[in-house]
Amino acid sequence: MTPLLTEAAVGSVPDAATRAALLADDPLWLILLKCVVILLIGPILTIFLIVWERKAVGRMQNRPGPNRVGPGGYLQSLADAIKLPFKEQIIPDTADRKVYFLAPVMCVVPSLIALSAIPFGPVVSIFGERTVLQLLDLPVSALVILACSSIGVYGIVLAGWSSGSPYPLLGGMRSAAQVISYEIAMGLSIVAVILQAGSLNLADIVGAQHKVWFLYLVPSFVIYLISMVGETNRAPFDLPEAESELVGGFHTEYSSMKFAMFFLAEYVNMVIVSAFATTLFLGGWMAPWPLSLIGNNVLNTGWWPVLWFFAKMFILLFGFIWLRGTLPRLRYDQFMRLGWKVLVPLNLVWIIMVTFAKVIAWNTATIIIAAVAIFIVVALFFYVRASGREEESESIPVTGGGFPVPPLDLKVPQTTPRQKALAKAEAKAARRKPAAVGTAKEGAQDGVS
Repeated sequence: MTPLLTEAAVGSVPDAATRAALLADDPLWLILLKCVVILLIGPILTIFLIVWERKAVGRMQNRPGPNRVGPGGYLQSLADAIKLPFKEQIIPDTADRKVYFLAPVMCVVPSLIALSAIPFGPVVSIFGERTVLQLLDLPVSALVILACSSIGVYGIVLAGWSSGSPYPLLGGMRSAAQVISYEIAMGLSIVAVILQAGSLNLADIVGAQHKVWFLYLVPSFVIYLISMVGETNRAPFDLPEAESELVGGFHTEYSSMKFAMFFLAEYVNMVIVSAFATTLFLGGWMAPWPLSLIGNNVLNTGWWPVLWFFAKMFILLFGFIWLRGTLPRLRYDQFMRLGWKVLVPLNLVWIIMVTFAKVIAWNTATIIIAAVAIFIVVALFFYVRASGREEESESIPVTGGGFPVPPLDLKVPQTTPRQKALAKAEAKAARRKPAAVGTAKEGAQDGVS
């Protein structure tokens, strides 16, 4: 073993050269083992998250949730995963079959690939082999995550278009709008992290947080949290599905295994964006502050960091469930206004401030104060704006407000076309009635005579 690998055995934050040497030294069986584990993380967590979400939302709504399959109903998702592949597959006659089959694959595959760039832990020993808990260590791994999340949404767009039905098409168009607006906000939200870490490599970003997490970049963190909910089409931003107005949205015409693939892609995307947020803002696999002081940082070595990483990730995943059980769906105009008029401008102003702070070499405490000040000012601005709108008038506006109501000068006709047609038919029947009565009387007189 080289001196570089010996040093990596005791270091909690390996540098780029050490990581590259360790990954290059991995045998083939270890690489295959990492690939299998990464491919299994998504489906296993999907089965767990579905039951967790149904149980948690049921608790919020004072109902039991699934309680039939398995002890306490916790095997319900496993039963659904077994049932869906054997259900009948129905394909619309108007569907473009090639794109119809390709769309679910485009949703799932990028989601599973993105997990390969996430650093789950430091240097560990697996069956006697020293390695890093990461499959790929790319110089631009942060951009790989963003690219995979972007490509996955194109599967939703193609699914809506290829179904040959109006409701899925509307859901696909909404998804295209979400990609354009919220992908920009998400991309801008990580710029401040990149400026602070000085690298696009996720492992380097984790190493830059060994003293203090990047959670002090409050505007970037808040904007990222909002953007990741919009990016994954989750409530209150689930406009591409929108069961109340689009029946099911982009996957209305899908059934059997293809529907299960869309479900899998949605929950794997939740895992990816939560893991990405953990890596960027919450110190990645590093232990929280009080625990990191125990035993000369011993809890940041070995397999302990995997526990901290998944604990932080599950906290963010519970936020998805909490939002779904709390907030109603936004209107489309509210959704687009939030993305373009709030998140993107606020992001640009914050990036300029972080760049200015880097140029004049502000310390971390000054950046924290500036971030909190900006957050308070923006919150006050929207609070005052909302209060002013309520005080403008106590009357209910007849027009405006984003709703498609008719204008005030619209005159309602006295008679509708249907009423005119009925009146015309009645008049015609009345003209025919006397002639019919006269003919009947003549026939009666002839019979008497």
